[in-house]
This record gives sequence, structure tokens and C-alpha cells, in this order.
Amino acid sequence: MKTLRLVLGDQLNGSHSWYKDTKGRTVYAMMEMRQETDYVTHHIQKLVGMFSAMRRFAESLASAGKDVVYIKINDPENRQTLEQNLEHLIKKTEATRFEYQLPDEYRLDVQLARFLETKEIAFQAYDTEHFLSGRNDVRNFFSHKKRMLMESFYRAMRKMHSVLMEGDKPAGERWNYDKENRMKWKGTPPIPSPLQWENDCTEVYHDILRSGARFFGRIEPSRFIWPVNREQALGQLENFLSNRLAHFGTFQDSMTRSSWSLFHSLLSFSLNLKMLHPIEVVAHALRAWERRRSEISVQQIEGFVRQIIGWREYMRGIYWAFMPGYSKMNYFGHSRLLPRFYWNGKTKMECMRQVITQSLENAYAHHIQRLMVTGNFALLSEVDPDQVDAWYLGIYIDAFQWVEMPNTRGMSQYADGGTVATKPYVAASGYIHRMSDYCEVCHYDRKKRYGQNACPFNSLYWRFFHTHANTLSQNARLRIAYRTLDRMPAEEKTRILQHAEKVLDSVETL
Repeated sequence: MKTLRLVLGDQLNGSHSWYKDTKGRTVYAMMEMRQETDYVTHHIQKLVGMFSAMRRFAESLASAGKDVVYIKINDPENRQTLEQNLEHLIKKTEATRFEYQLPDEYRLDVQLARFLETKEIAFQAYDTEHFLSGRNDVRNFFSHKKRMLMESFYRAMRKMHSVLMEGDKPAGERWNYDKENRMKWKGTPPIPSPLQWENDCTEVYHDILRSGARFFGRIEPSRFIWPVNREQALGQLENFLSNRLAHFGTFQDSMTRSSWSLFHSLLSFSLNLKMLHPIEVVAHALRAWERRRSEISVQQIEGFVRQIIGWREYMRGIYWAFMPGYSKMNYFGHSRLLPRFYWNGKTKMECMRQVITQSLENAYAHHIQRLMVTGNFALLSEVDPDQVDAWYLGIYIDAFQWVEMPNTRGMSQYADGGTVATKPYVAASGYIHRMSDYCEVCHYDRKKRYGQNACPFNSLYWRFFHTHANTLSQNARLRIAYRTLDRMPAEEKTRILQHAEKVLDSVETL
């Protein structure tokens, strides 16, 4: 019996139990496909990074004595779709059995299931052995609860995996230090330069060019900065623990023109390709904390752990609990087009220019930049969530639908009506100024709500609450905003709302 095993591009886990199996004749199949380059328009760094990591993983399997079939993007035998390539490989290898690891994306899960329905071949699906919770664990955990609060699930995960626990109590006597994780960086402590690899990915880059795949963004293919194998991913982890963890929690919500990476780990790409396992990342971090408690406070380590075993696992669970319907949710019925400056960064709004330009250059922005700048503006300007989803999924190197969609459509755009977020995450210029130095050099005046050079966020913010008063005014977390709006003089409110309409009418010129 010969078995064909499919390895998808985000399943680069060399520690999977598959690879300990030496019984029988097994062929491992990996493939680069236009199906995957074309379902949204991707940042060139995302395409280059994925294909480079895939090729290196295939090489490592072959070096370990595995029989590997790798189909490159321009291979003459490449049918460019998953079904057609599998059909071809099953015949070519004379496989009598097909095995695969469960995809993390719903579309691929359905695609494989439908393909196998039509084939008379024995098959089996395996867990990826990556996540700390199962597909349905979040749905089951909240089955008898009114709200699907991440904090509840996070605490359960801490207990289950004995992470940051002292007996049955949380280390530091508190579960969550989020309130201490909202400091603005004002020049100190110094921000260490991010670890940037210099991978020569020229061959992959030119292969993508020749394939005709559409893309955007910028790249230096001979000096590709992101990890493309496990060794580099581990190096990224150790660099973070040595140089940035000590200040990560304090400044994780901060934004500055001085640095695109601040104290962030830059591990999400490596994690989402499964070159790193979440529990090993947490274990390394906990060991660093134990060794350097005088330097690394509990709020720093807790903020990091919360992202890995709390938020990341929770987002995946939300995705599988509500797909495929989640992809169509549009609570506010927004339908406007995404402004063109999302694709080129050409806007006079300094915060938007900074975040978009950074994203085009590095295929990366941290969570507050995504949530409270680009996501905030998209929500305030009523952009269709489908377009917002496609942009986030394409532009960020770490974006895969299982993690991108609930973060974007749920947390950022409130398109799920409050399943993920307890309120819409919108803000005027005050928040952006409080957390960044963007406003200091902006064309627009952060203190003005209307009139010449008034910050667009300000009028759009109040228009948003005015427009959605019927659905949002009863939200307890929004009482202060509605109290302020109700007390606003009628003439002031009229001017703000009139200015907001002008902003929306001229959004492409902002």
C-alpha cells in the first residue's frame, strides 16, 4: 500500500507525529498554486515568505529520508488547483490511500471533503498537533453562557495548561494586566532594532513574477527579512525574549513614527506557518521570566501569554464556531468602497499614512495599528466588511482566514454585532494622540471637529454614534459617549455631522 500525504503551506510542523512513522511507503506532497495566490490579492512578501518556507521544509523532509513530491508554481505539471493536482498525484504515485492534516481554513476543509466524496480511495484526516484547543472547544465552552468573553476562556486555558499559575491562583494574584499594558512610548526605554534576516529569496520572487500572480507591496528579494525555517523562527523567539520581552506588556498598545516593531515579538508568521508551537513559545518565555524576574515583571509576561494561549486560541474557536456564516456578517450594513490610499499610503492623515506605508514595506503592523487606526477608519467610513477582510488577509504576512476574519470582521468592524467585542472599537483623534506621536506632525488638527483641516476621525466618530443610536445607545460601555452626544449643543452637533458628510464625500482626497 502506498500512501500520499498532503502538507499544506501553513502546516510546516516538523515535529508532527507523521514524520516519526516509518511503516509502509509514504509520499509527502506539497504544492504552490495559483488557487492560493489568487483568492485575494496578496502582499508580495507574504507569497515569497510562504513559498520560501515551504521549499525549505520540503528540503528538510527530503534530507531526513522522506519521499517528497514538490510542485512549484511554474511546474509544467502544475494544474494550479488543489483537486486537479491531487488527482494527478494520486495517479502518478499509484497511491491507494490518501491522508491529510485538517486545514485551518474553512474553504480548504470543504474543498478537500468535496474532493474525497468523489474518489474511491481510502483516506484519513489528522489533527495538525499545533493548537492547544480543538476546533469546537470555544463553542462547547460557551454553550451554556450568555456571552463568549475571551477572558473566561483565557483563564480556563491557563488552568488547563498550568501556565502562569501558582497552585489554583494566577501568578501575581491577578489574571489580567491589560490596564497596565496601555502606556505611550515617549522616547525611553530605547527600542532595539528588530531582528531582520537576509534570506536570498530571489529565485522564489522571480518564479512568482513569471507565474502571473497579482500582488502588491514592496520587497528586497535578496534580503528577505522574515524567518523561512524553524531555526530562524527559534532565533526570532530568542531575540524577542532577550531584547524586548522586558518592555513588551507596558508598550504593546503604543505606536510611534520611530519604530515599526517597538517591543513586539514578530513571531506571528512563524507561529501561523507552524514552524513554532505555541506551547514551546510560552515555555521559552516563562523560562526567561523565571531567570530574570527582577527585569521582567509579571505584567510583561502575562500580556504575552494572553496573546498566545488566550486571544489566538479564542479567535480560532470563534472562527470554527460560526463559519461559514461568519464570512457574511455585516451588522451595520456597510457598503462603501475601501479608499484607494489603503493600497498606496497616499493620504494626509499621518496615522493612516504611517501604518499603511509600514504595512506596504514590511507586510506587518501590530494589533493596535490594525484595530485602532486602519480598522477604526474603515468602520467609521462605513466600508463593506468584505473589502476590509480582503485587504487585511492580503496585506499582512501573518494573515490566514481563521485568525484574520474574527479579528477583522468581529473585533475591528463589529460586523458580527458583538459576538467578539463588547462594543465597537472606534475612536477619535484623542485616542490616537494618547497612544502615538502621529498627530504631532499631521496635516490635520487633532483638536478640531469641523472646519478647515479638522481631523477626519473626529467628525466621523460622532457621526457613527449619531447614526447608530438606535442599536448602540443601550450598550453600557458606550454610556459616556452617548451622554456627551446628548449634551452637545444642537448647533455644534449639526456642524460636526455636516462636516462628517463632507469627509465621506471626499474620502479619496483626505
